[in-house]
Amino acid sequence: MDSALYIGELRHRRFFPVKHFFTYPLFLTFLDIDRIADAMKISPFTSHNRFNWVSFFDADHFGDPLQSLRKRLEQDAAKEGIVLPDGQIFLLAHPRYFGYVFNPVSFFYCYNRAGNLETILAEVNNTFGESHNYWLDEKCSLRAANSKRYQAQKAFHVSPFLPMSLGYEFTFTNPGKRLTAHMAVNEGSRLQFDATMTMQRQPWNASCLHRTLLRHPWMTAKVIFQIHWQAVKLLLKRVPVFNHPARRSAG
Repeated sequence: MDSALYIGELRHRRFFPVKHFFTYPLFLTFLDIDRIADAMKISPFTSHNRFNWVSFFDADHFGDPLQSLRKRLEQDAAKEGIVLPDGQIFLLAHPRYFGYVFNPVSFFYCYNRAGNLETILAEVNNTFGESHNYWLDEKCSLRAANSKRYQAQKAFHVSPFLPMSLGYEFTFTNPGKRLTAHMAVNEGSRLQFDATMTMQRQPWNASCLHRTLLRHPWMTAKVIFQIHWQAVKLLLKRVPVFNHPARRSAG
């Protein structure tokens, strides 16, 4: 499997305590973590660890940036009692655009040597500069046909409009011509919120990337703008706000 672009849309739906839906277009890079330096040589507008229109910086993901991403994944997986698969690993995420990046969530798709998707890591970031890793493997898997489905208890404050006492359900299709990643947020048996990315694969080459950049020249700025703009709308709808757990304990 080769690196690629995935182009499509992100849909958010909030069902409780008020309804609030929105959709916006986006694209993400899908990069072989062992070949990122080579992948970022495809265009004069792409760089590795250097400012450009599109830049991948090793420091933009968890762990020690002096270590390879694979080594960081191995170490973090071991903390959870997980043996990292020994095949290809692809990172679905935003790189930096004109020096700026924010990834609400990055997904590491971890394959075994037979080419089967075995484990997924969801690296979640919030706007407070914090991050948390959810390892999704057979220990938390649920039955699903033609997809991978997992459950996890919320362990990290992300949105001020969602409490901590929630559960997640993740559903992924195997990345191919199409890719879907879905996250449902449940309070007991009640669906409170969900987010779905539906995307189509495009080749990782200069011409495809350049066309995409002309349509979306500063993707990560759009992401952070949407986060704050939708927060304003939720405040106007009087959706309750939940403080960061650290602030509550300090008070």
